[in-house]
Order: sequence, then C-alpha cells, then structure tokens
Amino acid sequence: MATAGDSSTHLSSPVDAEPPERLLLTVVAEDGDWSGFGPVEEPIQQAAAALARHRHLPAARGREASVVLGSDALVRRLNKTYRGKDASTNVLSFPYQSPPGPASDDGCYLGDVVLAAETIRHEAADRGIEPRHHLQHLVVHGLLHLLGYDHQAEAAAEEMEGLETEILATIGVADPYAAPAAS
Repeated sequence: MATAGDSSTHLSSPVDAEPPERLLLTVVAEDGDWSGFGPVEEPIQQAAAALARHRHLPAARGREASVVLGSDALVRRLNKTYRGKDASTNVLSFPYQSPPGPASDDGCYLGDVVLAAETIRHEAADRGIEPRHHLQHLVVHGLLHLLGYDHQAEAAAEEMEGLETEILATIGVADPYAAPAAS
C-alpha cells in the first residue's frame, strides 16, 4: 500500500467536515492504466455513499477505508503473497487488523480494497457493460468484504449478492448477477 514518501497520487484525502453517516474513502492511484474508465473518483465515492446509506449496513457509517487503483501485476503480486494464488483478480480486500500490543484507536478504519484496471476493463468488455458500472460493483463488493461479508457458502453468497444488487440499483447500475439479455 502507499506509504509516506512513495510516488502514489492521492486523489482524495479524509476531510474533517465529513458527516458521520458517510463512509469516508481515500482513493490512491498506485498503478495501472485507468484512463479507459473516465474520471474514477466520483463513481467510486458514489458507490461507497450508496453502501453507507443502505438500511442493513449501519456499520459502514462513520468509518474509513482506502481504495487502491492498481494494475493486474500489482494485484497478482498481492494475491500471491497474501492468498497463495499466482494470478490476478479483479478486486482484493484487506480488512484492517490491529497490530499486537495495547489496543489502539483504529476502530473506524475498515481496511483496503485493491482494484486491477486491466481485469476490470476486460471483464466489462466481455459482459458488455460500462466499465464505470463494473468498477462501482467491485468497489461495493470489496467494501462488503471489509464489513465481514463473504461468498464462500451459498447462503452467504446469496446475501452478499442481494446487498450488492440493492446498493447498485440506487445509483442506476443494473443487477450484476442477472443473466445477459438475449439479442
């Protein structure tokens, strides 16, 4: 992740004036070609705000997270290092873990979501959907992982997919799990 003194571009930073009901995101441009998505800050923030407004997700309100814009190569390295999988994927989520020792006041930080530009762009093209909408879906998906949701068991997957679909509908993104329309 980005550290002090690195060459990352910070697209936004925490602002003290944010209302407590918001999910505050820091978006970090770390790697990858994101030019095919148009401006990315606004759709990412829109997706996070929709998630924080959802009636079943009050745990997101007043919390913070980072969204890292990466490349397939970055995500592949992280996936290999932390999950033992030598392959890229569209999104990885890293929930915050307190360091050992005395309790710290980090209760508001959820963790980091890392996105892979090339994979997201290719998936959107393969599915015939707007890259921006696929990006928003994966931001919501990654943030739900930070909140403890997963899709390992069928019931958990159905719950998570239902939340994603409901959240995305509020910002005009079609159900990402619906079968493609026949042409």
